[in-house]
Amino acid sequence: MYVKVRVRANAKREEFEKISETSFKIAVREKALENAANRRVVELIAAYFKVPVTTVRIVRGHRMSSKTLSVG
Repeated sequence: MYVKVRVRANAKREEFEKISETSFKIAVREKALENAANRRVVELIAAYFKVPVTTVRIVRGHRMSSKTLSVG
């Protein structure tokens, strides 16, 4: 399944908002340096869908705020 995510890095607090079944808005405290924010986004999506972190990967948008992730 593919999931679209809009990410805001370096936020004051972490937020996770579900827009639709496959669309989310996520704010993470990690900075967008050395892939830290991307790792945290993958962890949050994996926890939401209750799957291992290794089954979630970023398909598109590694360096952009709009990302497409593959889950499962």
